[in-house]
Amino acid sequence: MKPDPATAVSIVEVAPRDGLQNEHQIIPTDIKIAWINALSRTGLRRIEVTSFVRSDRIPQLADAEAVLARIDRVPGVAYGALVPNRQGLERALVHRPDAIALFTAVSETFNQRNIGASIEESFARFIPVVAEARAAGLPVRGYLSTVIGCPYEGVIDPGKAAAVAERFMLLGVDEVSLGDTIGVGTPEQVRRLLDQVVQRVPVPRIAVHFHDTYGQALANVLTALERGIRVIDSSVNGLGGCPFAPGASGNVATEEVVYLLEGLGCPTGVDLPALLRAGELVGQILGRPPVSRLARVPRESPWLEPGKTWNRES
Repeated sequence: MKPDPATAVSIVEVAPRDGLQNEHQIIPTDIKIAWINALSRTGLRRIEVTSFVRSDRIPQLADAEAVLARIDRVPGVAYGALVPNRQGLERALVHRPDAIALFTAVSETFNQRNIGASIEESFARFIPVVAEARAAGLPVRGYLSTVIGCPYEGVIDPGKAAAVAERFMLLGVDEVSLGDTIGVGTPEQVRRLLDQVVQRVPVPRIAVHFHDTYGQALANVLTALERGIRVIDSSVNGLGGCPFAPGASGNVATEEVVYLLEGLGCPTGVDLPALLRAGELVGQILGRPPVSRLARVPRESPWLEPGKTWNRES
């Protein structure tokens, strides 16, 4: 890939929402807030901080109002929230998110297990949500799960994924995030998927969201970059998973995406050591070592100094 400075890559940090939703150990609200504040100081420009779902479905995110209300807003950073329906949006609007996100799946079975609705029903729910978000001046993102594989239906037809992505565009969202929810995708599958999606959705409005269950996430990110995609979802420390997709592991690690992009000559503006320190905040509470390999590199390594040693000729 030959990076084009005119089309900078945007990283969407999803750890505070997607990274925590599968964790059974409840992280105290004050710790979440301190963590998001630390992420805000790393140079990241888009952070999805929580989800306004039912607390009995995702207990980890029951403190959505408190988190969104109490974080320190850093100028230039957009703080987003995911909402399942109009009720979730109304809860979120009280605390002024900078963007909202909706979610559905390509797999009918997964959608029923996840949100208790068909794809058709989920889009019917979205219509008033998008209208109200627009009236509030908020950009809207559409998450599309199981774009490559489903734990219940198996391999997903890329043409079907593209058709549902187009429905999001027709609904009026600003961006569609293509999610390999269970992390089974390979670069060839990603190529086939994007070949279909770009025929229906403008490339600047496509994001990718890869989980790393089978160790392919970073390779899939590179494949998407080569196809012109410039919005990458990731999760610091590789946190994540899906409570409705048994066996799915975490998202591609933000620190590894940053390292990849800088090595390609794509400046991210992210302070990698600060990002790694931010990742440690929640990792220590959870009591587990970091998932990403880069997070285990000694901090004194010169290769972690932004802009000083990456992309060298020799």
